[in-house]
Amino acid sequence: MERLTPQEENIMLHVWQIGECAIKDVHDRLEEPKLPYTTVASVFNNLENKGYLNKSRSGNMKVFTPRISEATYKRHFLSGVVKSYFDNSYKELVSFFAKEQKISSEELEEIIRLIEKKKK
Repeated sequence: MERLTPQEENIMLHVWQIGECAIKDVHDRLEEPKLPYTTVASVFNNLENKGYLNKSRSGNMKVFTPRISEATYKRHFLSGVVKSYFDNSYKELVSFFAKEQKISSEELEEIIRLIEKKKK
């Protein structure tokens, strides 16, 4: 799976939220300053070529659907970050954020509850 550029990732986040969509659907949702429509169309083509989108036709309109789920994308690239930067240890990842005060003790407790719930 090829890594997405920030621009491609932003477009894919909208596609994942919408599901089946046309380029115009995503373009309309972009925040100001909006990318030109032709740029968004080019990004869609790149995403299709990279295997992230399926394209079909509905009348005169091209319709796109995600080929890869958001969860699959997150899982793939997060595991790469953990492997490259945290010695393949999710414990190191969490402790890094705890040391940097990017995660609160309440959030850590919630993570523990989720882990314990998953074990049951």
